[in-house]
Amino acid sequence: MSGLPQDPLGESDRDRGQWSQAQARSQSSSSHRVQQQPQQQQPQQQQQQYQPQQGNGSRAGLGHPSAAPGRASATSSAVVMDTSHGSAFGAGSGGNNSRAVPSAVTRMPVGWLLYFPNEDFEPAHPFIRPFVAFRQFFKSRRLPRDRIEARKAMTIDANELVSACLVDLPNLATDLREQPSLTLATLSLALYEVMYGEVDQDVHLHAVGNRVFARVVNVEPVSAIRSLLKSNAVGRLVSLRGTVVRVGNIKPQVVRLAFTCSKCDGTTVIALADGRYAVPSRCTTPQCRGSSFVPRRSDPDTIMVDWQTIRVQEILDDGDREAGRIPPTIECELSSDLVDACVPGDVVTVVGEVKMTSVDTGRGKRQFMFSRYVEANSVCSTKNNNGALDLLEFSLKELYAIQQIQAHEHLFHLLVNSLSPGIYGHELVKAGLLLSLFGGCQRFTNDRNRIPVRGDPHILVVGDPGLGKSQMLQAVNAIVPRGVYVCGNTTTTSGLTVTLLRDGASGDYALEAGALVLSDQGCCCIDEFDKMSSEHQALLEAMEQQSVSIAKAGIVCTLPARASIIAAANPVGGHYNKAKTVAENLRMGSALLSRFDLVFILLDKPDIEMDRLLSEHVMALHSSSNDAALRARQLQLARKLAVPGFVASPSNSQLAGSQPTQPLVERLRIAAVPDFDPIPPPLLRKYVGYARKYVHPKLTNEAASVIQEFYLALRKKHHSLDSTPITTRQLESIIRLSEARARMELREIVTADDARDVIEIMRFSMIDTNSDEVGNLDFARSQNGSGMSRKAQGKRFIAELRRISEETFNTLFSMQQLRETANLLCIRVESFPDFIQALNNENYLLKKSNGIYQLQI
Repeated sequence: MSGLPQDPLGESDRDRGQWSQAQARSQSSSSHRVQQQPQQQQPQQQQQQYQPQQGNGSRAGLGHPSAAPGRASATSSAVVMDTSHGSAFGAGSGGNNSRAVPSAVTRMPVGWLLYFPNEDFEPAHPFIRPFVAFRQFFKSRRLPRDRIEARKAMTIDANELVSACLVDLPNLATDLREQPSLTLATLSLALYEVMYGEVDQDVHLHAVGNRVFARVVNVEPVSAIRSLLKSNAVGRLVSLRGTVVRVGNIKPQVVRLAFTCSKCDGTTVIALADGRYAVPSRCTTPQCRGSSFVPRRSDPDTIMVDWQTIRVQEILDDGDREAGRIPPTIECELSSDLVDACVPGDVVTVVGEVKMTSVDTGRGKRQFMFSRYVEANSVCSTKNNNGALDLLEFSLKELYAIQQIQAHEHLFHLLVNSLSPGIYGHELVKAGLLLSLFGGCQRFTNDRNRIPVRGDPHILVVGDPGLGKSQMLQAVNAIVPRGVYVCGNTTTTSGLTVTLLRDGASGDYALEAGALVLSDQGCCCIDEFDKMSSEHQALLEAMEQQSVSIAKAGIVCTLPARASIIAAANPVGGHYNKAKTVAENLRMGSALLSRFDLVFILLDKPDIEMDRLLSEHVMALHSSSNDAALRARQLQLARKLAVPGFVASPSNSQLAGSQPTQPLVERLRIAAVPDFDPIPPPLLRKYVGYARKYVHPKLTNEAASVIQEFYLALRKKHHSLDSTPITTRQLESIIRLSEARARMELREIVTADDARDVIEIMRFSMIDTNSDEVGNLDFARSQNGSGMSRKAQGKRFIAELRRISEETFNTLFSMQQLRETANLLCIRVESFPDFIQALNNENYLLKKSNGIYQLQI
């Protein structure tokens, strides 16, 4: 641990030798070691106190009938939630210290047999010197005794402990890293002595539950999981950080088991190292020497603790993502009060000792195969008090860079054009994607009396192939602080939500997180969204309630999935058909489509001049040797394309709200700011993370008035008898996006200009989504599923003609009557005569004479 101070003076050979001998003596003990009578000379009073009773039915075990050993190293785990002062541990030095620790301990410390069941106590034991230093450390601090009593653990900061014991134990940092089992056991023993030293020893030795553990946190450096897979990491204390991808069931683990001798009925209690079953080799009763034993699982001396395994996956940085590395994982064992400390999808920091275990499966050569795991000493979640993830740490240099970005004159333009600068154009689409990255504010998260309101916008990008949809999704995934990128054609429902797996060894079920759970409080990018039609139903709950529920094999649980979903899809027919709705082009249900806050449609329209300029831009991407030349080429292209970017369509006047003096799309173009210099993706990622963590904007009265005016105008003008596509869901979308617009500039208030920018983006999305092939705006096309294509309009038209025919008893209609009926049904087609001719060809209408048609019943 480079972050911990090292020994500046060195330690004496005598103390180092005693410590090494004690470590070797402790580690050489087998898992089924039976406590013998003391071989060394001890005080007479102590021999009488811990002498095993003899005779038939006597108990011989760990030196005392009620000794509770646990594992030999006594490094069981506990949940780390305390805020108490910390400590650390180091080996004692020689007589060169300026302040020597008094090492005279005449009596056995309370709890010695709990933490060192296989070590005989003697006043000159090498464990005594660090024990006295740790005891002095705890006595000099005010301990939260009630909290320690409730949790049986205490959080200890490693840096604080090493600094406090630097004079007495200068090698503490090295011993904590190299000898974690003995160090943590001695530290826990000192804590136990301070807690229960004034109480009779026999009272606490009868209850293993009173054993307390020292939980070390802030151990530096934080190691990568791939480095723990090497052999030199075994037996060392490490600190790792990753995402929990799998959580097993809680099981009971036997740490101490009582056996009855079949010959003399004597009781022998042994400690089971790492929970592995073992049998005593022989009976300890004199004149018995029996070798047949029966386990007594219901005996009071048989002790079990809670035990659980989790799988932690390493968080890859940008370099590893580009290299295509498979994220390494490692198993971590939790015990005691550490169980249930995390759920799938949590980002945790685990401090523990790397150990090895043999692979039980296989024969022959596979009998010598081993796997590594981490026996956790502490588990700290990155969630703060509000449940938000603290994923990023900001240096002083990065904070100055964030401040410089925030002070930019054209900040919105800078951020939009820094997202995937290799793709020219699509300014409003990039703006919508950036709004989803910053997100709004989630409300009522911790209020159990109110339903939480999501603050993460969802974006859908639909369009013809080759327009850069996938590249923009990958750019978003590289910028978001916590993101998962999946492809729809290789994704299953379980891979998106959560998987229930059966453990081959025990047969128990375990939860394994999917893409939505792993992207909790982040962003989930789904490419080829149209290729996963069977998995669309799994997204309904995650997109609105932001949770994933599972009810399989008797397991019912709910996992958080508070993530923005950004999806890209290609039309079913290869090219987008404006005569069909978005739902028909994607074969997507209206329930799922209505959950997207913004739906962008990208069309590949042939244009000779535009195609020539864009081809020059693509060639400049491959020929430019540096970014400066590329930006110069982009600026030149932008000046050639400097035409009004947002030309109001004939149906644009149907939308509520007034247009700004300068359209947003023109303000976001590269030509608007000549000295444009894009932000690097790592710095932009820090900026997004800073805004999501510290900025929580509120609506002002002016912004609320603008949003309300736009919403009420839409409700008034586009209400129909069939349905009202403008609902409160659209109102909440505008509020979320307005908060994200304020977050972009690190402001705590949402201004009216923020609301106007979002309304313009929303208007742009609505025009593309709800307009037909002739450009007419029809809101009945938006969320109503199928039925708005030309064929469906024909069926609706014929049904109305049949109703009129039944009322008038006349099947003949003139062209004027047909046109009036179509206008009454709000059927808009490019050519009405062609529409009637198509119905004639399909034998719905029969042309009798000039301008007269007969309805075929």
